[in-house]
Amino acid sequence: MDNEKINKENKLINNFKEIGIYIIIIIAVILIRTFIITPVKVDGASMNDNLQDGEILILKKYDHSYERFDVVIFNYKGEKLIKRIIGLPGETVEYKDNKLYINGEYIEEQMITKKTNDFNLNQLGFTKIPAGYYFVMGDNRVNSTDSRIIGLVSQDDILGTTNFILFPFNKIGRINK
Repeated sequence: MDNEKINKENKLINNFKEIGIYIIIIIAVILIRTFIITPVKVDGASMNDNLQDGEILILKKYDHSYERFDVVIFNYKGEKLIKRIIGLPGETVEYKDNKLYINGEYIEEQMITKKTNDFNLNQLGFTKIPAGYYFVMGDNRVNSTDSRIIGLVSQDDILGTTNFILFPFNKIGRINK
């Protein structure tokens, strides 16, 4: 009788151990997705030719140091938008004759293949980008809802950066900068 009781207890303990491992894995996945990285799907053509509709990227939620040409994901009216940072706080931004000028100085954009219409930050009512804000654009300049339309993006709305394509597998790797 005692052996039968001990066997039942051992079986129960083993079941709890097995379930415990799954619980730990689930908690780890939730924590990683909440605070470190999570997959994000490209929706639309605004980042063509570099990113295509349906591609899966890795969003780095922990990365809050933004540089020019970083690809960021941010919240805009309940949607997650993917764009490239063009202008940083304290800078002026102007496009003239399909060329980018930051603080009056020409900056080459190697990743852009589409024409960018003339634009000046003054069109948004700013002479310089205020602290805590960024000027963002899609790589497909003729088909992008970006800062030219929605205005500057607050740092508080930026979820993080991405520089890695996870899917499709034939494109797995770093995003052009």
